[in-house]
Amino acid sequence: MGNKSIFVLLAGGKSERMGVAKGLLKYKQTYWILEQLNRISKTTISEVYIGLGYNHQHYFDAIPWFENGLENFVDFQGMKIKVILNKNPEMGSFSTLQTVLTVIDSTKNVILNPIDIPLLNSKELTKLISTENEIVIPTFEGKNGHPIKMSCKFWQQLLLLNVNDETTRLDYQIKKISPIKISKIEILDNAILKNLNTKTAWISFLNETH
Repeated sequence: MGNKSIFVLLAGGKSERMGVAKGLLKYKQTYWILEQLNRISKTTISEVYIGLGYNHQHYFDAIPWFENGLENFVDFQGMKIKVILNKNPEMGSFSTLQTVLTVIDSTKNVILNPIDIPLLNSKELTKLISTENEIVIPTFEGKNGHPIKMSCKFWQQLLLLNVNDETTRLDYQIKKISPIKISKIEILDNAILKNLNTKTAWISFLNETH
């Protein structure tokens, strides 16, 4: 039975503090964005959408098949990968999310992760994927993290929001949801809380994982 969830990986930011596109940081023998995809491939997810914006040409130069993914699905470790380009990345990460959501099957649930937050180990990621509710959030020691799973009913409402409105933020929209419609999954992996948006944070992360 196919998985009802689609994974969305957002990598459209400017990466000013990092100085290089975060997804193109070297991780072991590969690029960080390919490592993230590798982690997703160890679950039941079969379809991934990558949202690019700033630095998209850098991604295409480094990983040529990403550019092919603009037109057609590309196979990567048994998953179908589609690349979506936000032509107005200056509008922020929510605009990249909206750009991706406009092309996704409206009956599918979405699991969302920014490129600068390391994905969970496959066992705990699978636990999050298999949990059903309007919103599913991983928590570590009482703190919420990523990735976030959103039901099709919930994320379709995100498409109606004005990206210029200050309330157009995912955390704000989730707070509007009844607590009974939110499942929190206790995770043993503190990766969900990391935010790898500076060189210092990246080096610290590498020292922990190597």
